[in-house]
Amino acid sequence: MLELAILGFLAEGPLPGHELRRRVSSLTGFTRPVSDGSLYPAINRLAKAGLLERQADPRAGAARYVLSPTRAGRADMLRRLREPADHEITDFTRFSTILSFLSQLPDVAQRHAVLRRRLAFLEEPASFFYDGDRPMSAEQVADPYRRGLLLTARATSRAERAWLHEVLDEKAPDSP
Repeated sequence: MLELAILGFLAEGPLPGHELRRRVSSLTGFTRPVSDGSLYPAINRLAKAGLLERQADPRAGAARYVLSPTRAGRADMLRRLREPADHEITDFTRFSTILSFLSQLPDVAQRHAVLRRRLAFLEEPASFFYDGDRPMSAEQVADPYRRGLLLTARATSRAERAWLHEVLDEKAPDSP
């Protein structure tokens, strides 16, 4: 997801490394802090793979550079958005990263296919806690903190499902 965030932000325009770090940290830092020890190796991997390029920053001199995606980098980002792995659909933080850049996919049908996968996941009965194979609801859990977790998750899931239905049920702009 770090690599997707890097490519996604760079697809919006070239950035110096420190600005890219600030943007990635703003997106994911509340749950998964981004350190220089993870960001810069990811940048180097992407550059080595030919997915992004470094160019001298004309405003700051040759010692500083800006990053931008290559054509292959943009194609890789679009592939990652179009075909997220199952764990990227089911994990809230990973899906948030996908959602942050989903508008980069030019095809609405492809964007909607990703959203339908997320909606299908959210509509399956699930819980953090089980009685055998049966998911437990907040009302079935005695522990007040676990109940709080389940109630919060339920509210978040309801809000997300409502938004997904709203987006997926919209008529296309050129539809009658």
